[in-house]
Amino acid sequence: MPTKEEIEKVIEWCEKIKKERGRIYVIERNPFRDEISWMRRYPLIEIDRPVDVASKFSLVYDSTTKQLWHFMNGSWRRVEPEIKVEK
Repeated sequence: MPTKEEIEKVIEWCEKIKKERGRIYVIERNPFRDEISWMRRYPLIEIDRPVDVASKFSLVYDSTTKQLWHFMNGSWRRVEPEIKVEK
């Protein structure tokens, strides 16, 4: 499960790529596949691409809300940090 720091790292990267490319939306190979375990299942990161046209196998970043989205159990859901419960 993702940590808050990992999510922030991916969002920071997405913002950097968005500024560099200067396009409406960007599709990039996922550079975090070997580094972050939960990112292995996403071959691409789609930045600012509407979820209704984005690939269900990609991670989608929405810069207006600064949120990551993934397709799970038939719908798009926000990527949330893992909540650790200690006993």
